[in-house]
Parts: sequence; C-alpha cells; structure tokens
Amino acid sequence: MTSPQPPCDGRPACPAVPPAAERSDTVDVLHGHRIPDPYRWLEDAEDPRTIAWSASQEELFAARASTWPGRAEVAGRIRELLSAGVVGVPVWRGGRHFFMRREGDQEHSVLMVSQEGTARVLLDPMAVDPSGLTTLDAWQPNVEGTLIAYQLSSGGSEESVLRVLDVTTGADVDGPVDRARYSPVAWLPGGSAFYYVRRLPPEDLPEDERQFHRRVWFHRLGTDPADDVEVFGTGLDPRSYFGVRVSRDGRWLVVTAATGTAPRNDAWIADLTGGDAVLASPPLRPVAVGLDARVDPFVGRDGRLYVATDLDAPRGRLAVTTPDAPGPEHWRDLLPQDDTAVLEDFTILDGPELAGAPVLLASWTRHAVSELTAHALADGALLGDTRWPVTLPGVGSLGALISRPEGGHEAWFSYTDHTTTPHVYRLDGRTGALELWARPPGAVEDLPAVVTRQITYSSSDGETVRMFVIAPARGAGPDGRPAAPRPAILYGYGGFGVSLTPGYSAGILAWVEAGGVYAIANLRGGSEEGEAWHRAGMLGSKQNVYDDFHAAAERLVADGWTTPEQLVASGGSNGGLLVGAALTQRPDLFAGVVCSAPLLDMVRYEKFGLGATWNVEYGSAEVPEELRWLLEYSPYHRVREGVAYPATLFTVFDGDSRVDPLHARKMCAALQHATSSDRPVLIRAEGDVGHGSRALSRSVALSADTLSFSAACTGLDLAKGGSAG
Repeated sequence: MTSPQPPCDGRPACPAVPPAAERSDTVDVLHGHRIPDPYRWLEDAEDPRTIAWSASQEELFAARASTWPGRAEVAGRIRELLSAGVVGVPVWRGGRHFFMRREGDQEHSVLMVSQEGTARVLLDPMAVDPSGLTTLDAWQPNVEGTLIAYQLSSGGSEESVLRVLDVTTGADVDGPVDRARYSPVAWLPGGSAFYYVRRLPPEDLPEDERQFHRRVWFHRLGTDPADDVEVFGTGLDPRSYFGVRVSRDGRWLVVTAATGTAPRNDAWIADLTGGDAVLASPPLRPVAVGLDARVDPFVGRDGRLYVATDLDAPRGRLAVTTPDAPGPEHWRDLLPQDDTAVLEDFTILDGPELAGAPVLLASWTRHAVSELTAHALADGALLGDTRWPVTLPGVGSLGALISRPEGGHEAWFSYTDHTTTPHVYRLDGRTGALELWARPPGAVEDLPAVVTRQITYSSSDGETVRMFVIAPARGAGPDGRPAAPRPAILYGYGGFGVSLTPGYSAGILAWVEAGGVYAIANLRGGSEEGEAWHRAGMLGSKQNVYDDFHAAAERLVADGWTTPEQLVASGGSNGGLLVGAALTQRPDLFAGVVCSAPLLDMVRYEKFGLGATWNVEYGSAEVPEELRWLLEYSPYHRVREGVAYPATLFTVFDGDSRVDPLHARKMCAALQHATSSDRPVLIRAEGDVGHGSRALSRSVALSADTLSFSAACTGLDLAKGGSAG
C-alpha cells in the first residue's frame, strides 16, 4: 500500500522503493486463536526468497541513507566525542592490578596489567584478530595474580572460548575450552584449578536446545576439558544459568542457579575442606531454595556469610549469618531496605589501617541516581563522623565497588554522568577522602553545553514515572526547556530489571549539540525503583511499560519540548519490542522509530535464539492465558493495513545469537505492505557483529546512521552541529 515513489518526508525524492514481499496464507491456530503469519518464510535466512528480499532491502537502505543530510558530519563528531577513550576500574591480585583501557582511536579496549607502577598490554583483541571481529567477553585473574582466565568470541556470536594465560610470559597455558558462553570462573588458591560453567556437547542435545543445558564443572589446569568433572546442574531446568564463587581462603564454594532470566534464583554453599574428592564432588547445602527472591551469597574474609537479597525487601537489603547456618531463618539485617532507594552493591574495608573498625561501603540508586554510604561492619550502623558522608562528583552513576581481596582500607569505583566520561575514583576508608585515581587516556575537546533535568510525570494509571531530559543549554529557559519545540528522541527499555541511569553517550551529546532534545524514560519493567517496579512491567503487566512510554511522549509534547511531528522513539532488544509496540499502538505520537535488534513476533519468539530463556519475563505462547497477553501487544500481529505509520528504521546484526534478525525482517515486510504513509520503512542489516560489543568504527557508523535517520524524520540539521540555537 506504499506509493510508487515515496518522498523522504518532504526532502528530495529517494531513488528506490520497497521491494514487494510475498504474502503467504500461513495461519496458526493456538488455543482457539487464528494467528496469520504471512511472512513466515522470512524466518529462514537461507531461503532464496529471503536472500533476494534482503539484497533489495540493502539497496533501498543505501539509497535512502545517501539522502540524509549531516550523516558524515555526525559520524565525525561522534568519533571526536569518543576520543577520550576508556579506562576501567583496577582489579587487584597480589602486587598487580588489572584493568581495561582504550585509546581514543583504538577499535577495542585492551586488557592491561600494572605492577610497581609499570603498565603493559596483556591482551589486545586486535592483535588476536586484526579484522576487529573478535571481542574479549570476560576475564578473571587467579587469587595470586599470576594467571588469568579469559574468553574470546568472534563475529558477534558471543560463543566464548575459554583459555588461561600466564601473566608473566603472556603465553597461553591452558585451553581452549569451548561452549563457555556466559561462564563465570572461580579460582582455587594456588591457581591449579577452577570451577566454571559450560554447556553440554551439542551432539548430545536436540538441535533447538543446543544453547541451553549448562552445567557447573571442575577443571584442573593442564588436563583435557573433556575429562572435567560435572559438579552441579543435572536435573535442573535446561534453561538454567549458574553462578560460581570461591571464598578468598578457598574453603567455601557458592553456587547459584536461575531459570532463564527469572527475577529469582536458588543458592547453595559447600565446605571444600577435605581434599581432592571434596573439590570434585562438593557437599552443597541450601542457602535459599524455592524462594521468590534474588539471593547473592558471599563469604567474607571474616568468615561470615553475607547475603544480598530482595527477599521481603523489593529494593534490596544485606543480611549476614554464618556458613554453618546459611538459611534465611538465620539471616540478620546489616543494611535493611531503604524505602526510596535501591541497594546496588557493597564492599568491605577491613585492613589493619582501620584500627579494628572495619567499614561497610554501600552504593544505592535513588530514582536512578547513585549514592554512596558508609557503615560500621559489625552492625551496619550509618557512619556520621567527620569522614562521612561521601560526596560524589555529580549527579550520576557508580560502577561496581572494588576492594583488595586480601583486605585493606581502599575502594575503587567508576563514575559517569551525561557529560562526564567514566573516571575511576579511589576512596580512603581511613579518612573518607575521595580522589581521582584514573582518567581516560585522552580528552574531549569542545564538549557541548547541555542541561539535564529529571522530570516526574504520571502514566495512564496514575503511577509516577521519571525521565531524564537532556537539551541544549543555549536558548534554554530557567527550567531547561527550549523557547520553541525541538526535534527529540525518546529512548526506553523497560524490562529484565535493567535500570537506565545517567551515563556518557557520544550519540546523545552529538544530537543535543545539533539542537535536539534527548529523553530517557525510567519505565516500569526496569529496576530503577526496585524489584516491584520490575514486576509491574513483566508478564501480564507488560502493557504498563508501553503506557509509561506513551505518557512520556505526551508529557514531552505537553511541556513544549517537542511535537509529534518532531519526535522519534528509540530502543533496542527488549527496547526494540517497546518501540515496536509504540509504533503499532500510538503511531500518532511519533514521526519516526529506531528499532534495533528487536523482539517483534511475540508468538514465536521462544523458538529462536535465547528466546526460551525469556518466557519467565514475557510469558509463553504454550499457555493459553499467556498467549492472550502476548497477542494483545505483539507488534508483528498488530500491524494493520491503511494506518499511517511513522518512518521506521530497523537495525539488525547477522551474528546476533540472542535476538534473531527474523523479527525485524518480518515486521519490516509487514509495515512496508500495510502503511498508508509516504514515510520510509527501512532495515539496516550488518554482518559479522552480534547483540553485544563491537569495534569502535562499527559503533560510530551505527550511531551515525540512526541519528541521521532521526534527523531526516524530524528536520534537525546535524551538519549545523553546535551552531543550532
């Protein structure tokens, strides 16, 4: 139903039109529902029809993108805004510390090691693979800092291969161990063995279950991984994810298990004293099993068992007991729930420098903004002497709190906000003094002048929701609002308990510098207000997330930040589902939609990638009531002919092993067929990358394309840069 030659929203005519896609009469009947699926054939990437359709879409995207003004200029500006590079928080082992670092022009961060003030490169993904297609997924040094287990994957697959490297020589001394995707590594003291997580061999599994069936294994260096001993996992749900942790002294093993991405997990603990037989077959006892809660146990240097949990505390609390009495009935609160803040992390400072008064540091987020508090370790009492409280560098976000595993008086963490690249700070527990420990290796020249506000608004059911709004400082009124509505992007996620907290973004700053407004909504489904906030946006309550997003758009319009003709909705992954729902439920609110790596066919999502691990978040089409939930908002199934849909750009990645690009292919074909609008519907497919990390140049190109598309939809002149008033 598209016109023969649709214009680019009033700009010069584009030299290509959408290719026609065959519509089949495929219909599924599930629990009494007739569910048409006219583009089922686009699920098969190897189907000749899919290959031909994809090639035509690639030509269409290239033709359209060539008309977007400011595309090259914004790519250059994004790269400039990333020129500071990256520096990570130090991870201490013995006399060494390890950290990640990226110079401004490097494609990937490199793993560094520093000893006695001298730093050197330990692992550079570009040295491993000059094509830039290999990523460093994870790394974990042993207790002594002499060895490091690291995981690499290629082409965006995230199919990590585990190896062990000698820190002194830089040579591999163990591995490779395949099927180690998402594997933690828990070293035993001495570095001769570790616990880790690995999937069962694929040849032993049905084809549609080969991404599941993880187990916890025990591995001794120098032995064949095929001979590793399985220590845990048989008999549990095949979608289970596991965590493993060994105490500093090597005595205690903690194992956790969660079914898929469920907001609850079980936990066990084992005493490893007793020799090799115990190490290979640890006597695991329950810490918490069968509870509807998150449970994260940790054995401290003082021998106590600390448990971070949301049991009876949806905003989180920290309890303590002993490993010999690990059950909830023995837990005693050190940090009780704060009714307006979410407990994010903690660490313990207990070195001799503290004169027998160890300190418990805790990080919190209050309405998505970080805070740091200090407490007496003995009873959790808030410290309020001249050393405390700690004043943070600004209104922003803290990373994980890191202390020395052997004890000490120092802690390190990263800090960032909307205009500050991540910097590393050191806190001295003796004085409460906070000092800058490490800054990125470069500097950003001519940082844009912006103002940030956190706005409170009401959703359709009266729930209070918040969003950050970043706008140009030039021409802003006392409340930060522009004198006239501006082109704007509204970003959201709203799922899996993910919080959207303040952070540096070159793409956001480039957009605002050009004169646009950028808003980030803290929707239900995230955990900005704790686990109850998450659960208010999952399963049968998922529509709350979309209502929160629509209300955010309406508030931006009502307050004069923007207009529907100047507003773009943006989201990726679960956020791609969000904006897919927005464009089908409220097409009147948006001029454009950027939908990246999205879930869109919510009837069949479980059949592909890691979809089966997400039905604890969304529900399953196998359950009649849950199918009804899914059909009520599934974007692919809500497309209607004759509706004037917003301009839409889907971005997908052929190596994506989490969310299959088939979702975007099917939705793109459906929208191109159905829309009565002349606004373009495009798909940008990228090979050899996946859902996660990528090379710098690829990130810049993707961001430049999505921003220039958004500018074309809304009339923003990206080429003007900071001259926009």
